[in-house]
Amino acid sequence: MRTRYRITDKSSPHFITCTIIEWLPVFTRKPYFGIIIDSLNYARQNKALKLYAYVILDNHLHLAASGDRLDLVLKEFKSHTAREIIKLATAENRTWLLNQFEYFKLKHKQTSRYQVWQEGFHPQLISSEDMLRQKIDYIHYNPVRIGLVERAEDWLYSSARNYLDKTGVLEVDALDI
Repeated sequence: MRTRYRITDKSSPHFITCTIIEWLPVFTRKPYFGIIIDSLNYARQNKALKLYAYVILDNHLHLAASGDRLDLVLKEFKSHTAREIIKLATAENRTWLLNQFEYFKLKHKQTSRYQVWQEGFHPQLISSEDMLRQKIDYIHYNPVRIGLVERAEDWLYSSARNYLDKTGVLEVDALDI
């Protein structure tokens, strides 16, 4: 995966953004959200991903996460979820979406027919407790800012619920902030 951004401190949390190519709206129905949830859950259980906060929106997601091999875990996550999204879109005959993935595929992607994710994941080191609090707030209030819900905890696909002792769709490694 080509990226100019690097994970420099493997022990510290990072703020991460993963974006669908050309900001296409993919996560609009439960099965597509499920691909992300299942994949993050797998990474937590099997790849030592520490997930402190997340939000999944229609065309991108934000994470606050850490792990010894965070760059590799995220590369595998994006590769796996791309295959699953294409498989589901094919099974559901979502030709418009598949055509968009094919049309916007970068020219240097010679071995694949489609491209789901933009390249890279732009990790930003979270270097202080204040910055961590700010990033988690940003993650949780993203659905509020764009008008999807009135309260952060009302967005099902966010860890805001976990931090308010409500059941979330994905377990997180909650921090006492």
